[in-house]
Amino acid sequence: MTPSIFETSRRVWPGLLLAVLAACVQPPPGGDVSRAGRYAPPGAPPGTCWSKHISPAVIETVTSQVQAQPAQTDSSGRVTRPAVFRTETRQQIVQPRQKHWIEIPCPAMMTPDFIRTLQRALAVRGIYRGPVHGQMDAATRTAVQRYQAPLGLDSGTLTLTSARRLGLIAVAG
Repeated sequence: MTPSIFETSRRVWPGLLLAVLAACVQPPPGGDVSRAGRYAPPGAPPGTCWSKHISPAVIETVTSQVQAQPAQTDSSGRVTRPAVFRTETRQQIVQPRQKHWIEIPCPAMMTPDFIRTLQRALAVRGIYRGPVHGQMDAATRTAVQRYQAPLGLDSGTLTLTSARRLGLIAVAG
């Protein structure tokens, strides 16, 4: 007995919907897509994995006293009315927002065993205090961020450089 059109369309419809949705996925603005389909900076070597990191701008609030009216003096030079000042507050950008790419371990490398090793390496340094369970959870990301901040990157995404410094990945050379 052949299936009805309704039964056939019910089986085909979910796959067709997924194909249409996949065709709608666009790369982020300004991001290039590497040959592997992952986002990478222009000129990135094939087979490498990257993450775009955006550092927020550093803004400083500056308060100053500005003379609104000068002091008034009489003919002898004596001040008859003091100067009037007003307070002005403005914000200025100390450091603009920065976008940069960081090379990261590829997703295939981020196995539960690798993450457990990462958690142990951070725990030995007194940065991670959670359970060693092999999951890249919020506590692990926070510990990665604490480890990388003094190295100049305030991010919870593990960089390839940090993984090498922790002894998790062999240094190329």
